[in-house]
Amino acid sequence: MKVISLHKNYVRLIGKAKKGNRKAQHELFELFAPKMMSVCRQYLKKDELAEEVMLNGFFKVFTRLDSYKNEGSFEGWIRRIMVNESISQLRREKKLNFSDDAPLENSLEHVAYIETELEVEDIQKMIDSLPEGYKTVFVLYAVEGYKHSEIAELLQISENTSKTQLFKARKMLQKAVVKQNNRLSYGTH
Repeated sequence: MKVISLHKNYVRLIGKAKKGNRKAQHELFELFAPKMMSVCRQYLKKDELAEEVMLNGFFKVFTRLDSYKNEGSFEGWIRRIMVNESISQLRREKKLNFSDDAPLENSLEHVAYIETELEVEDIQKMIDSLPEGYKTVFVLYAVEGYKHSEIAELLQISENTSKTQLFKARKMLQKAVVKQNNRLSYGTH
């Protein structure tokens, strides 16, 4: 019952926001800003820049609210805008560089899984340390759930380049996790 009433409240709130009701827009912002800040932060290393991109994204949300037809997840619709804004920011900064190397044969099958006791902050730092191309593809694929064909279209690269970037990102992250685990187990943290 709560889910149905929550959905109806979203629909009402979105309807009011579409009509320019500032209070409704503010409520939507308050509801979704923390999650969307997290989305932007995954692509952008600096909190201030991620916040700026998120605010620009919400500007687009509210100016394009008429294009949302109450079909599918409203949060997903906002999230897509935030992802696109984050990628646009990386493009403006000319930080997205991709190597067109062919993926290694069966490369995605050879990724080892490592148990770790790392904190979320440690893992985010490791992801932040990746080259921007690797990081962007990794986040789109592993966090956002995009397919390689979608990533290729969004980033204007080939599917093979997307696969290669993901493979290299995973390899770099594995090495960083092993290194950090060794530090933790030897008490040199």
